[in-house]
Amino acid sequence: METKRKARAAAKAAPTPTETAARTGTQSIERVVGMLRVVASRGRRGMRIADVVSVSGLPMSTCFRMLQRLELEGLVVRDAMTRKYHLGPLLYELGLLAQPRYRLAELCEQAMHTIAEQTQDTVYLSERRGAESICTSRALGDYPIQALTLDVGIRRPMGVGAGGLAILAGLPESEAAQIVAANSTRYARFGAFEPEFLHAALAQARTQGYAFLDNAATPGTGAVGVAFPPDNPIAAISVAAISSRLGPERRAEVARILQQQVRGICALLQAQGAGTPAPAAVRKR
Repeated sequence: METKRKARAAAKAAPTPTETAARTGTQSIERVVGMLRVVASRGRRGMRIADVVSVSGLPMSTCFRMLQRLELEGLVVRDAMTRKYHLGPLLYELGLLAQPRYRLAELCEQAMHTIAEQTQDTVYLSERRGAESICTSRALGDYPIQALTLDVGIRRPMGVGAGGLAILAGLPESEAAQIVAANSTRYARFGAFEPEFLHAALAQARTQGYAFLDNAATPGTGAVGVAFPPDNPIAAISVAAISSRLGPERRAEVARILQQQVRGICALLQAQGAGTPAPAAVRKR
């Protein structure tokens, strides 16, 4: 009798074929999206299959099959000369339809050019995407040596770079801790970003009202970042320069310039109402 009861309980607990199929389908979608994120992580430089294997952690055979299928669908394309994979034409075509809903870069354009003129250094816009930040715009100043640490389209774990660090510092501490945990295995690829270093940088950013990194992700360069809006940051603007240009006094002056322009951007966002997209959910990797 007891054996029959246990068998019935096990049968009830077991997933139905429909549930199993749904779960398998969801996992397949997650894996495809993950592969596209991997290919996109190098921006326009593209990735060889060996790099895709290294970054994704998937077997070579799995990566090869997925990339082949994605290429057939137009989601990636393989350069015949370099053998590198790049994002494909279908993503560009779909992006043309999605673009009108995501115009934060346009809204920030004038402020970024003003900051570039006043600081003479490189200005970046970083937007939050789940546990990552993505560079969506860049403006160059006139100083002869520019810190070109990012290309538009590059994704990094949030906290790597002054923009992502500023966003992370502006979030509730519990949410920030969740993001750090989700990215824990990825930070090691970015030089100084050990957990202790990141926690100290976050504490400093919360205290001073802006993020600052020096010789962290890119040796020889520093950056100052300010996130917005302050109550629920979705993005940040940062200024990057060679380290010698960001001593304590000038660092504070650059932060003041950023904060002034960010206040103007926040006013535009408020006037737009709910026109900006919410950040995607954090997912552990």
